[in-house]
Amino acid sequence: MAGRLNAYTDEDLSLDGAAGGPLSGTTFAVKDLYDIEGMVAHCGNPDWGRTHGPAAQTAEAVQQLLAAGASVRGKTITDEFAFSIVGENHHFGTPENVNAPGRVCGGSSSGSAAAVAGGLADFALGTDTGGSVRVPASFCGLFGLRPTHDRVSLQGVFPLAPSFDTAGWFAREPGLMRRIGKILLDDAAGAETAAPVRLLYPTDAWDQADPETRTVLGHALKRLERLYGPAEPVSLSEGAGLDRWFETFRVAQGAEIWETLGDWIESVGPTIGPGIKERLSWCSSIGPEMRVSADAERARISDRVAEVTRDGGVLVMPVAPGPAIPAGQAAVASDTVRAKIIRLSGIAPLARVPQISLPVAKVEGMPVALSLMGAPGSDETLLALAEACCGSAVDGLAPMKD
Repeated sequence: MAGRLNAYTDEDLSLDGAAGGPLSGTTFAVKDLYDIEGMVAHCGNPDWGRTHGPAAQTAEAVQQLLAAGASVRGKTITDEFAFSIVGENHHFGTPENVNAPGRVCGGSSSGSAAAVAGGLADFALGTDTGGSVRVPASFCGLFGLRPTHDRVSLQGVFPLAPSFDTAGWFAREPGLMRRIGKILLDDAAGAETAAPVRLLYPTDAWDQADPETRTVLGHALKRLERLYGPAEPVSLSEGAGLDRWFETFRVAQGAEIWETLGDWIESVGPTIGPGIKERLSWCSSIGPEMRVSADAERARISDRVAEVTRDGGVLVMPVAPGPAIPAGQAAVASDTVRAKIIRLSGIAPLARVPQISLPVAKVEGMPVALSLMGAPGSDETLLALAEACCGSAVDGLAPMKD
């Protein structure tokens, strides 16, 4: 059943959390890529659900949250196989964006973002392979974290592109975001950065944003600078250009996606929606030399991001070029929109670093987000910064403290 805001694939799913835990009294929704014992994860595609059986056990991240006292209230719609940034599913429909009516929520964690923005859950689990938490957070006026790669368990979660995949989450308040992080983040894989924060202004990333978005987020940046000092301009791609970084992302991710789905697609012949079907066909054409070249370029990109974020460097940049696009345009605008967004959202996955979306501004009444991107393992620092610089959310927009 779709239910309210068309956010859910199963609104009746209800699992109560343990009594007395640090998240007791909170509710959360779960993206339909996560295993729930006894249920089939459809992963946004009916044929996938038809050809896969019920899960033997619940995903580890869900178990951790239940043990901390949070209660599951519903499974949410995802774009097919999590392979879209737009938020429209050919089979299950388009979740409604209460903070930008008539616009998409963003993908692929569209249902999770819709549920939290609409107040149907206190927070929600999503996944972020190329922007699928950060972009819906921006479009829907939420906080959203893509953690450092491997800091949150992906046991029991559908793998799209394993070296890009992360388990992230949404909430309306930064304090709750931080409390969730204390449960989910693996202490053994990273630690809070002790170095003082140095704000960085990646000029090539800001150039990707629409003029009005640059203006309103620039005002938010000025408020941040009053807390942490002036942001140092830096060219992140060092003249290579983010177009080249996007192509690296596209090939490296696409090769992994075909490894995940290729055999199943060729044996089952599933019905796949427009846009995603064509991209999967392209993924099948990636040859070994293309992949080797992309992986080598990705290593250089990782080194570059590590270089600029060392010693407490935090990149401050737009999450997406502008507000959410109108609903109903995914099939015709998919490739153009996807490339425009992923020039920004693809940086963190390429470098395997954390990035948090801050809902601090609006364009024509619709949310747009500033983001903070840090070094690997700086997740706690970013969550602390979000709580320190942003007050409680008001009407889907978090005021930034002076």
